[in-house]
Amino acid sequence: MPRICVYGAGSIGCYVGGRLQAAGAAVQFVGRPRLAAELEGHGLHLTDFLGAELRVDRAALRFATTPAAAAEADLVLVTVKSAGTADAGRELAAVLRPEAVVLSLQNGIGNAEVLRQALPRHSVLDGMVPFNVLNRGCGAFHQGSEGHLAAADHPALRACQPLFELAGLPLELYPDMLPVQWAKLLLNLNNPVNALSNKPLKEQLSQRAYRRCVALAQHEALDLLDAAGIAPAKLTPLPPHWVPRMLGLPDAVFRLAANKMLRIDPLARSSMWEDLQAGRRTEVDWLNGEVMRLAKQLGRSAPVNARLLALIRQAEQGGQREWSGEALLAELKAAH
Repeated sequence: MPRICVYGAGSIGCYVGGRLQAAGAAVQFVGRPRLAAELEGHGLHLTDFLGAELRVDRAALRFATTPAAAAEADLVLVTVKSAGTADAGRELAAVLRPEAVVLSLQNGIGNAEVLRQALPRHSVLDGMVPFNVLNRGCGAFHQGSEGHLAAADHPALRACQPLFELAGLPLELYPDMLPVQWAKLLLNLNNPVNALSNKPLKEQLSQRAYRRCVALAQHEALDLLDAAGIAPAKLTPLPPHWVPRMLGLPDAVFRLAANKMLRIDPLARSSMWEDLQAGRRTEVDWLNGEVMRLAKQLGRSAPVNARLLALIRQAEQGGQREWSGEALLAELKAAH
């Protein structure tokens, strides 16, 4: 059984690490003192949209606040926010065993490469978490949407697949993760729209005006990916190029199609909404910002994604955080 360290344990890290520990894995969590105190008082309570309910008693949890706790790990799951990736790489470089394998379970496209630069002697792998996890407080974390973990193919992860399966976290391995990461990023272009709506994901996606905002951002990104010769993977029953069309359907038609495509429960919220509510810096630079960087590489622009990024930046500074679908759509159309 591999010794696993979750480095940067927040919502995703606590949920994934908690399910692995509940399945019998030896898990060391490393995170902030605030969360360490919360789990010391409450333990972990993990639920999902299918009705699963798991608990990890506080006495069984190993939660540290310093990098040294990662020293004995065989597999490190990096779940820090993207802005903290470079720091995490430097911290891990000082303590990791040479044989340790590092898996980035972060948003965006380039985090694993940042880790590789800091950890040139280690195997650093790209990974992807497709589902949403909401921190409900008091050690409770809820998976509100479906999907399987994905990662770059590697012998160490092949050996771990039965453990992830047992934990209810099927792990799919790919020879090339870039198309998978871009496919996830396309879906994550809903995050700023959800954050600016101030509504649960299911309620926000039930309104056509909000969906059309997401479709505008996705269309823009897909045009750039086509120009760059990048074909995003098919993570949902619909091919990526069909998703924006489905988002523009009338509400009643969309509900029928969406129920077959992606299950989301009423509790689900985007991580960007959660960050705004907590007064934290969001990951918008690693979502819409990635689209803007691709546009720059191609000598083009991405005005819709640029406007969404700017609106999130304003919201981080106390600006408007509750847009109607119609007002946000008008704002993005004007930028487009």
